[in-house]
Amino acid sequence: MNKPLKLAVVGHTNVGKTSLLRTLTRDVGFGEVSHRPSTTRHVEGARLSVDGEALLELYDTPGLEDAIALLDYLERLERPGERLDGPARVARFLQGSEARQRFEQEAKVLRQLLASDAGLYVIDAREPVLAKYRDELSILASCGKPLLPIFNFVSSAEQREPQWREALARLGLHALVRFDSVAPPQDGEQRLFESLALLLEDSREQLARLVRNHEIQRQERHASAARLIAELLIDCAAYRHSVKSDKAAEERAVNELRKTIRKREQQCVKALLKLYAFRPGDAAASELPLLDGRWGDDLFNPETLKQLGVKVGGGIAAGAAAGAGVDILVGGLTLGTAALAGAIAGGALQTARGYGNRLLGKLKGRRELTVDENVLRLLALRQRQLVQAMDARGHAAMDSIKVSMPGADKVWREGKLPDALQKSRAHPQWSSLNSAAKLSQPQRQEQIDALALLLAQP
Repeated sequence: MNKPLKLAVVGHTNVGKTSLLRTLTRDVGFGEVSHRPSTTRHVEGARLSVDGEALLELYDTPGLEDAIALLDYLERLERPGERLDGPARVARFLQGSEARQRFEQEAKVLRQLLASDAGLYVIDAREPVLAKYRDELSILASCGKPLLPIFNFVSSAEQREPQWREALARLGLHALVRFDSVAPPQDGEQRLFESLALLLEDSREQLARLVRNHEIQRQERHASAARLIAELLIDCAAYRHSVKSDKAAEERAVNELRKTIRKREQQCVKALLKLYAFRPGDAAASELPLLDGRWGDDLFNPETLKQLGVKVGGGIAAGAAAGAGVDILVGGLTLGTAALAGAIAGGALQTARGYGNRLLGKLKGRRELTVDENVLRLLALRQRQLVQAMDARGHAAMDSIKVSMPGADKVWREGKLPDALQKSRAHPQWSSLNSAAKLSQPQRQEQIDALALLLAQP
């Protein structure tokens, strides 16, 4: 088993070193991120493992605060007639009193870099290329360890990337990585590890394993997210509420539906945030519109009739939905209200038992409130938008993800509602929101699987 590769994350104060580690480790709680300078005062470590084997150790270090004065001090350390190389000069500095007093913070950085295999030099690309940064690089280079510059905050309109590239080239640093810790590119970690592999040939296989594992985890997150959204949609499509045909009762039912669907969506959002390792308060959703619901007659749609053993054409089903009739055809016979009630009570209609109360309720003038098709579309769009936002979000981001009315995703906005949701209309037992839920039914699992595959598509 190889020893884990050790990387020191170094750079000027307040350039986003801790933010970078939060994103690389997918840990929003690592260290302290603040706009105040010198937030990190001690070296903190994190470990990346694959299949229980530690492959990479990352060390967050304090910011370099006074590189100009330290470089002057290092240059005066040589005694007459001496020609110390960089590592020897740094070693002498670390043994002296100034490393414990005036340059205590800088000494912590240099000790960690000397104990590491390489350093990641984090650059705030918005900053001008000042003399203090050149001195920092000179000091760090004198440790004799490979350095990989990391451009942070490159998505800002104020970034000065061209000037930094020129300055780094003058110092002989040509390998570099663009990695915005707030909005990292999807292949950002892959590029970072591949660039490190060019500098650290002996660690190439370890870094390649990290790249492969990162891709596997990404695919697994997408699949799990799609399933969470599919379960939400099935729950909402199959949800129904029976109510008397009374205006006041109907208004109360509509308000109850709104609360129920909002709560269920929030459960899904919370689960998605946990899946992507974000905090519960990291997403803010606007109010769901179009939640007046609809008075559904799904009791008489072809899927329900099929379960009752009724083979009818679209014309008959449409006639029932329009209120043309309430009798159910079974085996060529017409059963009225009394016959139907007796058949259900006596168990003669085994396939209808699960629908007995609904059938009788319909015949007695009760109505069923279901979620409008447009709400199902909107729920799908909002969750997909949230997943896309989290894919492009670094774990150092401090602002909330805003999930509002999406404008893209034409298939879900305008296309036909998936068959899985159409079928769910006729299966109230598939919804965890209904009292007689049967969530382990194989047919429900099949529809969730089919819907999840559809949701996982770009």
